[in-house]
Amino acid sequence: MSGATTAASSVNHSLHLPTPTLDAESQSLLQSISAQGGYAYARMAALAVAGDQSAAEAARDMAWEQLHSGPWHSVLPVWRDAYSMACLHVAKFHFAAGEFGEALGALDMGLIMGGTLLRKDLHDSVLLVSSEARKKGEKSLEACGDFKGEKLVPEVPVDVNEVLKILPCKSLTCGRVEKRCDLSLEGFLRDYFQTGTPVVITNCMAHWPARTKWNHLDYLTTVAGNRTVPVEVGRNYLCSDWKQELVTFSKFLERIRTNRSVEPTYLAQHPLFDQINELRDDICIPDYCFVGGGELQSLNAWFGPAGTVTPLHHDPHHNILAQVVGKKYIRLYPSSLQDELYPYSETMLCNSSQVDLDNIDKNEFPKAVELEFMDCILEEGEMLYIPPKWWHYVRSLTMSFSVSFWWSNETESSDS
Repeated sequence: MSGATTAASSVNHSLHLPTPTLDAESQSLLQSISAQGGYAYARMAALAVAGDQSAAEAARDMAWEQLHSGPWHSVLPVWRDAYSMACLHVAKFHFAAGEFGEALGALDMGLIMGGTLLRKDLHDSVLLVSSEARKKGEKSLEACGDFKGEKLVPEVPVDVNEVLKILPCKSLTCGRVEKRCDLSLEGFLRDYFQTGTPVVITNCMAHWPARTKWNHLDYLTTVAGNRTVPVEVGRNYLCSDWKQELVTFSKFLERIRTNRSVEPTYLAQHPLFDQINELRDDICIPDYCFVGGGELQSLNAWFGPAGTVTPLHHDPHHNILAQVVGKKYIRLYPSSLQDELYPYSETMLCNSSQVDLDNIDKNEFPKAVELEFMDCILEEGEMLYIPPKWWHYVRSLTMSFSVSFWWSNETESSDS
């Protein structure tokens, strides 16, 4: 148990977080938690409602322990909702005390780790706390709309000769991914979707607000600086020293902007737009994602410094990777080459290749050496379509902010 009960004199009673869903569902949720043996949690939650901040923090700690009691898929949904409830209680105390950063941290943890029952309360609370925090800091979203601050990535053309020094062997020497400007939906369906062929689509993102906003440090700091996000630390997820951390977005931006972190820090495959609505409003779901009559499966952010690598792997869904800021190199192999790419036998890694394209062991993986592939440099404002099960390797050539859209076609949706 940490922290002490907030002194009454430090509470601003005009700062109140309304939580209508929590108010309506609290009794039923506590009964469900008690039915799973969470009597101590229920007692602490009741004390929290009565004004005991330390009890709210204790309840949060109890729920956190339950979230880490075994594999994530085995955690009962009621404990995820219990964690959300406790995060809301903790946030209420911090908000009333004018501790907006701490309140946002608690709410973000509820969004990242909690269940679905109280998600609207968490989102609405984030909006209210963020608004009050901006008033305190005297900086609004409109104030950073002039974009006079520092750019994250300068507009400099790619020096191919320099880039080739850091790319895997034979890069940009085999088949290039075709680039199509203003590709129609009919052309996409006929020439690429139905044939399962990658394509780079240009001149398709100019209307996104993100194209002008996300390259500016002031904007990202204003809309997301106090928010807590999960980041990956280490070369990539296949390395033994790889780990995950929870940091504020401001701290993450400082790491990747100054390169002061000893190990690469990468915000990878995170549903950032479910968490930060302002950033979600800056992008649009491409119409191509509705081809095939399927459903959008996930919408993820990929944000990190130059040199971050996603090792060779494949994904189960149709994928459009939209490059908003910076440039990336992508290499692709068709799904038919699976055996030649030596996938891991472990279930958790069976979609990843054992072949390190940056340093291929020719003796251990001889079939991979002479394989044909397609590749491209994905520029700002371009989208890459990656068909299901196509193997792909990705390297950031500059600081890079990308969005991936996974969707299934109608047949895959009905099967799942």
